[in-house]
Amino acid sequence: MDRQTLASSSSSTSGTSVNPPPPEDAWYTTYLKLLPQWESVSSSSRVTIPIDISRVNQIDAARLDIEMSAMLKEQLVKVFSLMKPGMLFQYEPELDAFLEFLIWRFSIWVDKPTPGNALMNLRYRDERAVEARGKVRTGLEGPGLTISQKVWYCIATVGGQYIWARLQSFSAFRRWGDTEQRSLARRSWFLLQRIEGFYKAASFGNLLVFLLTGRYRSLIERALRARLVYGSPNMNRSVSFEYMNRQLVWNEFSEMLLLLLPLLNSSSVKNFLRPFSKDKSSNSEGDDALCPICRATPTTPFLALPCQHRYCYYCLRTRCSATMAFRCSRCNEPVVAMQRYGGSVNNQSQ
Repeated sequence: MDRQTLASSSSSTSGTSVNPPPPEDAWYTTYLKLLPQWESVSSSSRVTIPIDISRVNQIDAARLDIEMSAMLKEQLVKVFSLMKPGMLFQYEPELDAFLEFLIWRFSIWVDKPTPGNALMNLRYRDERAVEARGKVRTGLEGPGLTISQKVWYCIATVGGQYIWARLQSFSAFRRWGDTEQRSLARRSWFLLQRIEGFYKAASFGNLLVFLLTGRYRSLIERALRARLVYGSPNMNRSVSFEYMNRQLVWNEFSEMLLLLLPLLNSSSVKNFLRPFSKDKSSNSEGDDALCPICRATPTTPFLALPCQHRYCYYCLRTRCSATMAFRCSRCNEPVVAMQRYGGSVNNQSQ
């Protein structure tokens, strides 16, 4: 009996060992197939995160920097206001370069934003280092400008503008563009004009690209790969729209007044507001002897009918000719005719 059971058990074990393994799960097989694709997609998504920096903020920051430089220049000019007139005019390029250098020294050189960038919550980032590192979280990470980028930025903005301003003033003072000058001077003048035209065309092209992509608002930033990004992702712009809205409303209101005031008749407005006035002194006997328009004694007195108030002939005639529905300046009654003081009646329409 024991031998039979052992034989049966051995035969059963041998039978199970011969059977093929069960097939793999279909879900696991699909996972293994899609794993390389998932890793490639996840790795590519970690490389760069597209960010959109407001173009208005970048342009406003540049404008604020210009205004800051102008304010500093105005204060510095006031310091030398008691000195010889016109002395600072000769050194205006040096003064502008000095102020630009001060702004660069205490902002970009020490890894701080310029005053305009600080108000717009912007800072400079080295775009080359971001592309080399690749892995970012919010898209705003990245180191600031390197020392070489800072130095080249100073050379281009401060030194370049100073040299160009000096060349312009020197060539204009020496009159290089005149036909009487030597050929070398004329060629230098034409070369300066072509360089200026090429730079303006390149700046215009860069502006179009900036409006399309939102990167590098100037040629210097594009050459140095210095991009403006938000300094803090959770911070809004520090400049409020309240002053801007107030200025726009006031400008529109002033333009509306400039449009409507020539169309209004001042005498009609006065006559309309006269019943609401508390001053009744115009009805006194002394005022009745004066023309209510020119406030003088009528040399050729005429009466407005039917109220019979006295006017100068030219004052009453011009008002009646200008406005068919002219009303008396004293009683606000419609004037239908005019009569010479002590004479015959003249119709208003005549």
